[in-house]
Amino acid sequence: MARKRRGLAPEEQAIWDRVAKGARPLHPARQAKAPAPPPLAPQPQPQPHPQPPAERPAALPRFRIGEAAPDRGARHALLPGLSERLAGAPVRMDRKAFTKMSRGRLEPEARLDLHGQTLAEAHPALIRFVLGARARGARLVLVVTGKGRDRDEGGPIPAPKGALRHQVPAWLAQPPLAGAVLQLAEAHRRHGGSGAYYIYLRRQPGRD
Repeated sequence: MARKRRGLAPEEQAIWDRVAKGARPLHPARQAKAPAPPPLAPQPQPQPHPQPPAERPAALPRFRIGEAAPDRGARHALLPGLSERLAGAPVRMDRKAFTKMSRGRLEPEARLDLHGQTLAEAHPALIRFVLGARARGARLVLVVTGKGRDRDEGGPIPAPKGALRHQVPAWLAQPPLAGAVLQLAEAHRRHGGSGAYYIYLRRQPGRD
């Protein structure tokens, strides 16, 4: 049975280390250092993307105390005016007759003047006039409202100019007048212009 090899004691290890340090190799050439490995080639570093130059904010216009602000042009209205809405309404009557009516070449067969009346007085008067004219077979009638006075006193909510002028189209679009009216248009200037309305009535059933 082979004997187990005994290791060196600490005192023996210390003596051996001192002897090994002072020993010289018999063949120095064999102890030549191994060639050092070639240095690693440097890895290319990712180049950062060039950042576009920052845009400089536009300089604010100079403004002096007491100087008037520049005119920004026409302000945008929330809704078009009454005249623009009527002019853009679809044509339901005969287009040739509508062109003549718009140019003031058709003479109204009846006329109602609402000048000086309150809204409470004008509404029933308008109903009687329109339904009565239709019953008589009239086709084109004229309702004069006037342009009204400018009552806007600079408050937060501007008041419309001409209460009757704005209310008559609303009444004509509601029962009992909605079924009798075929076309509503602003009158030609020879018949009152924007202060009057042409009302072209539907033909009464049973009439030729």
